Amino acid sequence: MIKIEHVSKAYQAGVPALNDVSMFIGTGEFVFIVGDSGSGKSTLIKLLLKELEPTEGTIKIGNEDLSKITHKQVPKFRRKIGVVFQDFRLLQDRNVYENVAFAMKVVEAPNREIRTKVPQMLSMVGLAAKYRSLPKQLSGGEQQRVAIARALVNEPKILLADEPTGNLDSKNAWDIMNLLEQINARGTTVVVVTHNMEIVKAMKKRVITMKKGVLVSDEKWGEDNED
Repeated sequence: MIKIEHVSKAYQAGVPALNDVSMFIGTGEFVFIVGDSGSGKSTLIKLLLKELEPTEGTIKIGNEDLSKITHKQVPKFRRKIGVVFQDFRLLQDRNVYENVAFAMKVVEAPNREIRTKVPQMLSMVGLAAKYRSLPKQLSGGEQQRVAIARALVNEPKILLADEPTGNLDSKNAWDIMNLLEQINARGTTVVVVTHNMEIVKAMKKRVITMKKGVLVSDEKWGEDNED
């Protein structure tokens, strides 16, 4: 599903943000990517979205080599990946329904399909009753649920979540992680970048640890990692 081979990224000469990173994330996996600020996590996400180009190495998502995707093809490629950010990035002048529907309108989905799928997604994330609410009328946790519904409404095979609980209290953070786990159980590959080690330790998933641009460990966490 995601294959990264010997990828390096330097923003300026001699300062690599990523240094010879290789990893494989299979279809249907749930993977955490952790590391301190400056470890290369954000650079990795931007490379996967083709917001940046690697200095060296190759990145493949599905059967596509990202180096062979032209600038004009990037928007179509990104439709295959759902993305959730720490700051939600909702349209403040549109209600919950319209925020999720917007993602479908961008890909020119038929109105009939929009009317069917948007309520289904809002029901899945527990917000069916708030479809008319504006983002400012929602809690942080509810706004993140809208963002997740928007990311998933076009049925991407991969969901990238970049610090999805960063602006949430503990209860809402756990609600969002439980929702991501349910989404993964339906077959979506989920990749979560996070600083929240309490959640990482408790969920016992595969954890890829970055440090100063280098992949330093890649392991399934369990009882042995709780110290």
